[in-house]
Amino acid sequence: MNPPNVRIMFNVNSHLGFEGTFDVITRLSTFHFRLFDSCLYRLLKSFAFGAMAIACCNAEEIPSTSQGDTVKDSVALDASPKTAKSDKEDWRNLFAAKQFRQAEGKTLPYRLLVPDGFPNSATGDDLSRKDGQLYPLVLFLHGAGERGDDNEKQLVHGAEEFAKASRREKHPAFVVFPQCPADERWVESDWNLQSGRGEFPPEPSGAMTLTLRLIDELVTTLPVDPKRVYVTGLSMGGMGSWYAAATRPEKFAAMLEVCGGGDPTWAERYAGIPIWAFHGQADSVVPVIRGREMIQALGEAGHWPELRYSEYPGVGHNSWTQTFARDDVYEWLFSHRKP
Repeated sequence: MNPPNVRIMFNVNSHLGFEGTFDVITRLSTFHFRLFDSCLYRLLKSFAFGAMAIACCNAEEIPSTSQGDTVKDSVALDASPKTAKSDKEDWRNLFAAKQFRQAEGKTLPYRLLVPDGFPNSATGDDLSRKDGQLYPLVLFLHGAGERGDDNEKQLVHGAEEFAKASRREKHPAFVVFPQCPADERWVESDWNLQSGRGEFPPEPSGAMTLTLRLIDELVTTLPVDPKRVYVTGLSMGGMGSWYAAATRPEKFAAMLEVCGGGDPTWAERYAGIPIWAFHGQADSVVPVIRGREMIQALGEAGHWPELRYSEYPGVGHNSWTQTFARDDVYEWLFSHRKP
């Protein structure tokens, strides 16, 4: 039986007098961690916040989950998508199949969920004429197992949660799922390294370049609130989230990252972006240290305005199922907006 999850909340503030450099210095901020045991707590206390003092620590037991945590194919990063169709998959029809084409002939397939109340076949002009209201835009980057050109596999994980009627009613938004080609990655960097330090390339991959151009076009052609554009992703897409947020920090109002890995040397690039990162403590595909080292680097860089890290005890690579099933994840994501 897995040990219970424990939520440990740290209130931290600097005691070294760097007045006004970042929010943690001038007032208490809260960092949330799900930690496996007190040893990890001591590790983070000693190293992850070198310039900060732990002001207090409160712990509470929360329900553990036992959803599929293992991944048999470590190369694919994700479980293989199911091929069987059923009436329960009608939610897929809510995502309009589209193609983003560039003048140089490059094409990026993507699926688009529109705010509740709009037909999924609506054009940009149709949407703009509806009521003058602006809506958030969420960029979802899938894992390596969903690469291809069928414009379907990228909906395997996460899409159904965004498509739930209750969520669409409470958080009407555009949600875009681009599909990375089978022979590319969102970030041309290995995901199984024990450290990502110095591993992010200076130039984005072809798939990432097209995706960022797509986001620019959607913000221009759809009734999108430019102050409420978010990025999220899992596994290979988690790495993509770290990359996209760092290269376009002016674009994204918040980042929600699951079981990927970043480059700690890029920590200062995330200033101004609220971040919530998730990882399974027993992840054997993307080592959990990849998540921990990013939180450590961000803490040492004085990240602001908000930093959260949730680590699931005993959970393997599949930490996305329970993450995207959580209501508080959506409450947190959609609560943020650019100043």
